Amino acid sequence: MATTTPAGGGGLSRVEWLICIVAAIGFAFDIYELLMLPLILPPALTELLPGSPPGGAEFRVWRALMFWVPAMAGGLFGLYGGYLTDRLGRRRVLTWSILLYAGSAFLAGFSTNMVMLIILRSTTFIGVCVEFVAAVAWLAELFPDREQRERVLGYTQAFSSIGGLMVAAAFTLANRYAGDLPPIVLPGFLDFLGEIRGTHAPWRYTLMSGLVPALPLIIIRPFLPESPIWAQKKAAGTLKRPSFTELFSPALARTTWITTLMVALGYGAAFGAIQQLPQIVPGMAETKSAIETAKAAKQEELAKLPAERRGVEEKKLSQRTTGQIASNYTFAQEIGGLVGRFVLALLVVRIVSRRSLIRIFQVPGLIVMPLTFGYLALNNQPLFAVGGYEITLLHAGMFCAGLLTVAQFSFWGNYLPTVYPVHLRGTGESVAHNIGGRMIGTSFAALTSICSGLPFVPGATDPERVAYTAAAIGLLVYLVGYLLSFLLPETREETMHE
Repeated sequence: MATTTPAGGGGLSRVEWLICIVAAIGFAFDIYELLMLPLILPPALTELLPGSPPGGAEFRVWRALMFWVPAMAGGLFGLYGGYLTDRLGRRRVLTWSILLYAGSAFLAGFSTNMVMLIILRSTTFIGVCVEFVAAVAWLAELFPDREQRERVLGYTQAFSSIGGLMVAAAFTLANRYAGDLPPIVLPGFLDFLGEIRGTHAPWRYTLMSGLVPALPLIIIRPFLPESPIWAQKKAAGTLKRPSFTELFSPALARTTWITTLMVALGYGAAFGAIQQLPQIVPGMAETKSAIETAKAAKQEELAKLPAERRGVEEKKLSQRTTGQIASNYTFAQEIGGLVGRFVLALLVVRIVSRRSLIRIFQVPGLIVMPLTFGYLALNNQPLFAVGGYEITLLHAGMFCAGLLTVAQFSFWGNYLPTVYPVHLRGTGESVAHNIGGRMIGTSFAALTSICSGLPFVPGATDPERVAYTAAAIGLLVYLVGYLLSFLLPETREETMHE
C-alpha cells in the first residue's frame, strides 16, 4: 500500500508518482475517446451510409444517435460503476474500466455498419464513464493533505486536455499517412459481419489508437495500491453500504441536485457547442477555398481517372481537407482547455470559496460562447501567421471557449470528493458525472443537431444553422450555470474522512 506524504506537503514517493502516472494516462484517454467522435463521425457516416447525403434525413438521425446512444449507455452503466466503486474498491474498478474502453475502441475500427459502430462506441463510453469516477475517488483518498490533494487532482486532470491534443494529432496523422498503413480487414471467420469498404480510412485508424492506455496498465497494475481509507473501513467492517436514496436525503439532496445540474450544463457547453465545430467547418469560406486549392493541385492526376473513380477521389480529397481544418481548430480548443485546467490547478489552492472559483470561468463564457459560434465561425478573419500556419479569430475564440469550459470539468473533479462521505463518494460522483454530465449534458449534442433543422433557425446551409444553434445553446447553458452557482454548497474538509 502506498505511503502518504506527511501533512503539510513534501515530495511524492515512487508509488505515489506511479499512482499519478496511471491516473494521468486514464484521464488523458478518457477525453481522447470522447473527443474522437466529432472528428471521426462525418467520414464514418459518409462511408457507412453510402446512400445518404450529408445533411439528409438518415444522415442527421444517425449523427444524433451516435452522440446520444453511447452517452446514455455510458451514463446508465457508469452510474452503476460508481456504486461498484464504493462496494468493490477504487483500484479494481479503475483497472477494468480502462481495459473495457481501450478494447472497445480498438474493435470499433473494424465496424462494417452503423449498428456495430454504435454498440462499440457505447461500450467505450461505459468504460470512460466508470473510469473517471473511480480515478477521482481513488486519488482524493490517497492524498489526505488538502493542498497536496488539490494539486494532484488538478494537475493529473490537466492530462485530460493532453488527451484532446493527442486525438487531434492522431486524426491529423491518420489523414496524412492512412495510405501507408496496413489495411484494416476482418479475419475470415468474421465475414458474416460484412465488408470493410474503407480499408485505409483515417477514421478507423484513429479509433483503433484508443487501445494504447491498456498497454502500460497491464504492466503497472500489480504495483497499484487501494485507497487506504476505503480499505481500512472495509477491513474494520465500518464501511456503510452505498445507497442512491441517501444522496437525496435532507443532508445531501441540495448538493446532489445542484452539482448534477451544473455538471450537465458544463457538458452541455462542450457537446452542444464546442464539439459541433466539425459540423460547422464544411460551410466555412476557408474550407471551400482549401478544397478547391487541393483539387487544383491534383487536377492532372484526377483528370486521368474514369469519371466515377474521379468523383470518389475528389470526395475523399474534400473529406481529408475538411478533416484537417477541423482538427486544426480542435487543436486550438484543446490548447485552451489545457491552459484552463492548469489555471484551475493554480487557483484551487488559493481561492477557498468554490462558488467564487467557478464563476471566474462562467462569467466570461457569457460573452465568449455566442461570439465564437454565432459570429466568428461564420465571419472568420486572419490575425497573424506563425511560420506557414495562419492564426485566425476563430482560433482565438475556440481557445477561449476551451479554456473556460474545460476548466470547469477539473473544478468538479476537485469539488465532488469533498462533499460526499467515503461510502457514497463514488456513487455521488457518478450521479453528477453520469446522469448530469454523460446523460443530460452530452445529449445537448443531439439537441443541437435536431434544433439546427428547425425552420426558424437562421442560415442558408446546414453548417450555418448548426453554428447559430451552437451559439444559442452555449449562451443558455452558461447563463443557467452561473445562476445555479449561487446555490452551490461550499466544501467541508471533514467530509473527506466520514
